[in-house]
Parts: sequence; structure tokens; C-alpha cells
Amino acid sequence: MRHPNDNGFSERRNTAAKAKKELLSKFASAPKPTDPEMQERLAAREAIANARAERRAERETAKKVENERLMAEAQARTEAAQAGEKAEAEARQAEVDNRVARVIADEAARKAERDRRYAARKARQG
Repeated sequence: MRHPNDNGFSERRNTAAKAKKELLSKFASAPKPTDPEMQERLAAREAIANARAERRAERETAKKVENERLMAEAQARTEAAQAGEKAEAEARQAEVDNRVARVIADEAARKAERDRRYAARKARQG
């Protein structure tokens, strides 16, 4: 027994041929590249692509400028830090030099006092 919805081979083949004809007619009625409408679409796509490229170039330029600014700021911070470290090192060295000078001056004063006492003792003895 056949089912009422069962399509035979010839029906399926006719349906496929009909679908192919419809598909071909759809492509045949499609606008050609030389049509003014297609030219307008292509021009619009090209304009969009150009605008996109310009925006990309602007973004890259802005990024480059920002990176240069950040590099300059980092360089300035590095130079400031180096200058601060140098000033701190010079201050430490000056403090060490000051201590050394005070120690030398104190030893010279002690030696002078010792020499004065020695000279006074020799003066009393002699």
C-alpha cells in the first residue's frame, strides 16, 4: 500500500528541476556589475572602506602620540629619580666629609692641647 504523502521518483525529479530553474532565474535577474545600482553600491562600499582606513590611521597616530607622551613622562620621571638619588648621594658624601673634617679638627685640637701640656711640663722641669 502506498502512502498518500509518498512522492514517487518522477515527482522528486520534477521538484528538483523546478527548484533549479527558480534558482537560475533568480541569478539571471540579479543586477549586473555594470548596472548603475551596482556601481552605487560599490562606490558606497569603497567610501566606507576608505573612511574605515582613515579612522584606523587616525587611531594609530593617536596611539603613537600617546605612546610618545608616556615615554617622555617616563623619561622625565627617571631623570628626576636619578637626580634625586644623585643629590642624596652627594648629601651623604658631604655629611661623611664633614664628620671626617670634624674628627681631624678634634684630633688636631687634642694634639695641640697635649703639646701645650707637654711644653708646660718641660717649662716647669727645666
